[in-house]
Amino acid sequence: MFQGCSRTVEEMLKVIKDIRGEGQLSEDFYASSCPNLESIVSQQVSTKFSQTFVTVPATLRLFFHDCFVEGCDASVLISSPNGDAEKDAQDNLSLAGDGFDTVIKAKQAVETQCLAGGPSWEVELGRRDGLISQASRVAGNLPEPDFNLVQLNTMFARNGLTQLDMIALSGAHTLGFSHCDRFANRIYSSPIDPTLDPGYAQQLMQACPRNVDPSIAINMDPETPRTFDNVYYQNLIAGKGCSLRIKCSKPIPIPNQL
Repeated sequence: MFQGCSRTVEEMLKVIKDIRGEGQLSEDFYASSCPNLESIVSQQVSTKFSQTFVTVPATLRLFFHDCFVEGCDASVLISSPNGDAEKDAQDNLSLAGDGFDTVIKAKQAVETQCLAGGPSWEVELGRRDGLISQASRVAGNLPEPDFNLVQLNTMFARNGLTQLDMIALSGAHTLGFSHCDRFANRIYSSPIDPTLDPGYAQQLMQACPRNVDPSIAINMDPETPRTFDNVYYQNLIAGKGCSLRIKCSKPIPIPNQL
């Protein structure tokens, strides 16, 4: 199962591979300097996946958060002694450590053998690591749980992505988790958010009582949380999406291929 998840992660990352990329990119950028780069990275990533399943959603989310702020330049990895780097922004504090660890281990393995770095999926390579990483530049560049359809489409369009791309990328939540404070307003409002299935709302309340520790998180796919499938979309239609409430005047068509 982990091997399948690894490949699916690579396929989904392709969707955002061209977001604000800088420089001349090519799929064979390291053909001369590190011809075995892809196999080296693939081995490290597969090993990490086999150690902990959290690596799958963590790596996907880390990549997304990096690309939507400053572009796909690894600036989310930069640390600041002043606590004001991208990774210190409120929206990034919940990024799981396993995502960072995946990138670090892959980078170390490549540097040991080639003194180079790069991703493991077929993508135009050659991006340089970012030199700017500021927490203040994160706000407004990542989608929030209460965004409506217009806001979501606008944000994704700003990154060269269509509504279909946005819907496809949201499918990554089939393996992800959400902290209770991201949807507490939906279950503790009066009345309870009517877009939620009543039974599911009760499940959320049991898992996330009032004033619960903000570090507590639940699966975003309550049906098949450890399988990369399309049940996430089925859950949304059934009112079982804890962190996504798209407010629009008509239903959003979910393509059959998803």
